[in-house]
Formats: sequence, C-alpha cells, structure tokens
Amino acid sequence: MAGHGAEEHPHGADRLCEAGDRVYSRAVRRGRVARRDADPVPCLLELALLHPDPDDMDWLVPTSPQEVMTRLLRGMYDEVSASQRRVGSAVAAFEWYAGLGRQVQQAPSAGEGSAIRVLDGLARIQAAMDEATQACTTEVLTVQPGGIRREAELSEGLHRALALRGRGVRMRDLYTHVARHGQGLLNYLELMGDAVEARTLDEVIDRLILFDRTVAFIPANTDRTMALELRHPAIVEYLVTVFERLWRLAIPLTAPLPDTGIEGISHREQSIAALLAEGHQDAVIAERLGISVRTCRAHIARLSETLGAASRTQLGVRIAQVGLDGPPRPAASPTLSLPGQESRTAR
Repeated sequence: MAGHGAEEHPHGADRLCEAGDRVYSRAVRRGRVARRDADPVPCLLELALLHPDPDDMDWLVPTSPQEVMTRLLRGMYDEVSASQRRVGSAVAAFEWYAGLGRQVQQAPSAGEGSAIRVLDGLARIQAAMDEATQACTTEVLTVQPGGIRREAELSEGLHRALALRGRGVRMRDLYTHVARHGQGLLNYLELMGDAVEARTLDEVIDRLILFDRTVAFIPANTDRTMALELRHPAIVEYLVTVFERLWRLAIPLTAPLPDTGIEGISHREQSIAALLAEGHQDAVIAERLGISVRTCRAHIARLSETLGAASRTQLGVRIAQVGLDGPPRPAASPTLSLPGQESRTAR
C-alpha cells in the first residue's frame, strides 16, 4: 500500500495532489472523513495528514493545519541550517587553502582569470568590487550580517549602489531583524527606491555579495581585511542556492515580524531561547543575532522572569516546556500559555 501511494502521489505536504487537497479540506471542515472516501488518496495517510479516529476506525480525523504548518517550517529551518553549516565549512576551507597559496609566489599573470582569487587588503577588495559593479548588468544579491548598520558602512558602497540603480540593475539584500531599527538603513532604502528589495531573518550567514550570478565575494578572515573573489560556476551556483533559500524564509522589511504566539515573549526573545536551547553562550548568541552581549543578557533576564525560571538550568527546562526550543512558529498558530498563566486560546 505504501509503495503504491508513493508512485501515484509523488509529493509532500507542501503541495497536495488535487484529490488529496479535496479530501483533506473536507476533513478539516467536518472534523473527520470516512475511511472509504480517503482510499483513493493514500498520500494523506502516508504524510500523516489523516489518521484513524480512535473512537471509530471506519473514520479518519485530520491533523490540524497549524501543526502541518509548524512541521513544514521546521523542515525548511533544518534544511537552511544545514546549508549554513556547509557554507561555514567551505569558507574555513577556502581560508586554509588561501593561507597555503600565499606561501607560493605566483607568476605575474596568475590569478586574474582564476576561479578563486585572494584579495589581500581593503584597497584590492574595493577595486575588485568596483570592477564587478561596472560589469554587472542584471542583479546583485547581498547578505549583510550584524545588527544596526552604521552610516559609514552604508555610505562606503553607496557610489556602487547608485551606479547599479542608474543602469536598471535590481538588488536584493538580506539583513538580520535587528537592522530594522537603524535609521541609516531606512534612509538608504528610501534613497534607492524600488531598485532595492530588503528582507530580514533572525540570523544570516556571513557577508556575501553576488553579481549577475557569475562572481561572488566572501570574507577570507575574521576582520574582513581579506576576501575571496569566486568565479567557479559550481561554487557561485551553490551560494546562489543558499541565498535563495534564505530569501524564501525571510520577512520583507515593510512587513511586521510575526507574533510568537506566546504571551509576554517577543520575537527576539524567542530567537534567543532557541539558541540557548542549542547550548550557545551569550556572546555567541549576541553575535549571531547582531546585538550586544549586554542586550542579549537583558533579554535572557526577561525570559527568565516571564517563564518563572530561577536559574539557567530551570530556564532551559521552561524553554522546552513552552516550545521555544525550535524554530519560530507560523503566525497563524494559536497563543500559548506560560506556566502559571491562563491560556488566551478560545475554548
């Protein structure tokens, strides 16, 4: 039965077949559906969208849409997290190989057309970026980690952005949610108009700039005084794929952040709770979310107070109890109650 269903319904819960959509929708509206009506669509049982009614085995009851959304979001989150880890490993490997390459004197003509070129020093980085900007004709994709962008950082590449806008090049930028609070970024986006589309995430990968999906720039050391210019098609395509998956999960800058669904817990505190559950220290959490360590600890203190935790260990337990140890819940999820509080969900 399982094999038969897999052949006729090769899809996941993210895109049901027409028959499956019809039967599942009916089950949600009515609260259950007769087992015989679901026989033509075994995919619904295989995907755990329907399951037997314990009170009457001739009927099937639906998994709630909210639970299905949470399951889909967790799968996307895990997929992107794995991609982020692979990018981090690739960058570390590039830095190691770049260190080996510096020990060997290159021929005068070597490196200019190579697939991976090491740019040592801010002057060489800026010159290579200017060259790529001049050659760009279609699209620029960027990932900008950290928190609120300083005016100096934004103005540093403003001449390139204006030149791109003048030629009709479209730009898409990814920032952390914290960057929403910077007036400098808002001024920059207002100046650029519809040439730039910006979205935000709780955390992003390290800095990445892609021109026309043919050349990419990434940092080659921690203080960003060195960079890698990447032109190898496979590497560039991989980075484009990472960007597009992050972009799909990100929230437009013009849209509000979704409610956490848990009374007294902000979106940022939900992100901090998930990272605490993974075992990260305060400094690591602050860096990944683009906030200061002091701000991070203030949020942790509020989390402890809201969840009624008297110690760090107890806080971890409370985080797991209310479901804050995973990815953010979909905006449609009902409000959850905290220990000692009444649920606001209508009964």
